[in-house]
Amino acid sequence: MTVDDTGSGTGAHPAPGGEPGRTAGPVTDATAARAAADGEARQDARPGTGTRPQDRQDHRPDAGGDLVKDDHGTAAGGTRTDVRPDARHEANGRVDPQSEPDSGEDPLALRLEGLILGAERRYTPFQAARSAGVSMELASRFWRAMGFADIGQAKALTEADVLALRRLAGLVEAGLLSEAMAVQVARSTGQTTARLAEWQIDSFLEGLTEPPEPGMTRTEVTYPLIELLLPELEEFLVYVWRRQLAAATGRVVQAADDEEMVDRRLAVGFADLVGFTRLTRRMEEEELGELVEAFETTAADLVAAHGGRLIKTLGDEVLYSADDAGVAAEIALRLIETMANDETMPELRVGIAFGTVTTRMGDVFGTTVNLASRLTSIAPRDAVLVDGALAEELTRTGDAPASEAEAAEAAAAAEKEGEEPPSYRFALQPMWQRPVRGLGVIEPWLLARRTDES
Repeated sequence: MTVDDTGSGTGAHPAPGGEPGRTAGPVTDATAARAAADGEARQDARPGTGTRPQDRQDHRPDAGGDLVKDDHGTAAGGTRTDVRPDARHEANGRVDPQSEPDSGEDPLALRLEGLILGAERRYTPFQAARSAGVSMELASRFWRAMGFADIGQAKALTEADVLALRRLAGLVEAGLLSEAMAVQVARSTGQTTARLAEWQIDSFLEGLTEPPEPGMTRTEVTYPLIELLLPELEEFLVYVWRRQLAAATGRVVQAADDEEMVDRRLAVGFADLVGFTRLTRRMEEEELGELVEAFETTAADLVAAHGGRLIKTLGDEVLYSADDAGVAAEIALRLIETMANDETMPELRVGIAFGTVTTRMGDVFGTTVNLASRLTSIAPRDAVLVDGALAEELTRTGDAPASEAEAAEAAAAAEKEGEEPPSYRFALQPMWQRPVRGLGVIEPWLLARRTDES
């Protein structure tokens, strides 16, 4: 059986040590290895029938991963080299998926798993849980949270999987994390790294592994490329994670009280491409993919450059947040201006709301988020709508006047006193009140960049 990094069962055994999407490697059955895995030597193990991956000279697809199970469902046999297409090994009346001839475990995939994981498969899930000193139930909860599919009792796990399981359980036993929190840690890490791994394979490695010379196959290029890139990408991943962790920790410790650590006052903005559904019917898939990637890249760069945080991208829409209302407003206008200058991009509309937001696993929830989404849906093309709370915050901080009449009075008073008139970054124009589904009647404000002529 094979699973991918999202647990959908499409091509790799899970690696519950936090390394999803890897294709399973050859199974070893040396008696000493089984004793180390099980904690005891099995009486029915057949010595001398297994080989280590590094000792194999002929990595034939039909020679890897065939396990014979005993009456308890535990692998007791070795790697077979005489698997026939019609061979089926059954335990308790069920076909052993490891004996399927079309398991997809080709030689390159087996070698790549060994390279990436740095270890060979030694444990079934039951054996890994026992070696880590946790119950099978808790181990399954951790593995599913990380996005790994159930694999029965196939021998697909490594020492790294056992160590990761032991670490998570140890955090719970030490009282540093509750069991529920440990599961959340596993889930957030699994979801984030799953998406990262998919992107790297689909976009990054796919392009780099194009054969550089005629006659070369992608297979001949992939292994040495990953061998070179793996340590560099690993170090870079840890670096970025540490920087992001430091920034997030700084925001938390600056919170006014404990409640603000979870429920915080933030500005939340949605930016949405206009007419994206029609574009999907007109454009080729490759062109559409390039447009979405360009939009997401531009939005991510602008949000980061001006001090916001990109929460998530949804193809034709991005969600971002900022601690400061002025920062959120600046990002929105920059997005509109940048997209308007790109002829390949459709028009954009943005909605921003300011208020209490609940944060969970890097995402944001609550009425403020829903309001920002509704404002986006009713915003004019190439325009920004904000709620009353954000308009009030911009006025309070001096980023925008309450009205143009007030701005004119302040300018006249400053001129009379021989002082510089106040300078405002933004202009706010009240719009007609309107009912919004689920939120009642709201009064949106049109946000614009204020010029000297305003």
